[in-house]
Amino acid sequence: METIIIQETDEAVRDVLKIALNEENFIVYTVEKLDDDFLQLIDGIRPHVVMFDFRIGGEESINICRQIKLKYPHLPVLAMSCNNNINEVYARHGFDGYIAKPFDLDLLFRILRRYIPKIKQSS
Repeated sequence: METIIIQETDEAVRDVLKIALNEENFIVYTVEKLDDDFLQLIDGIRPHVVMFDFRIGGEESINICRQIKLKYPHLPVLAMSCNNNINEVYARHGFDGYIAKPFDLDLLFRILRRYIPKIKQSS
């Protein structure tokens, strides 16, 4: 199964994302903060996609994204944000894609499928 790491500061959003993505057959790891252990988490889990809560300014997210891209240049990193200009800034800072908040889950699934092919259903 495909694995996703999600960093989201809002516990309710983390919970909903985890439940919804588990229903779509993803293995989901959630964290509240981007801290020094985040790269170690990636090393241990080896996710297919990483998603960050990109806040206004986004310096913390930008720095971690750069570190990930140096170590894992092919790992897709997506920004989740309610910033009204996220569509203009995500690529400039090294993110592979973005999803604007609030978002609907069908849109999230479509975006993730750009980076992870659909899981083959077993009969």
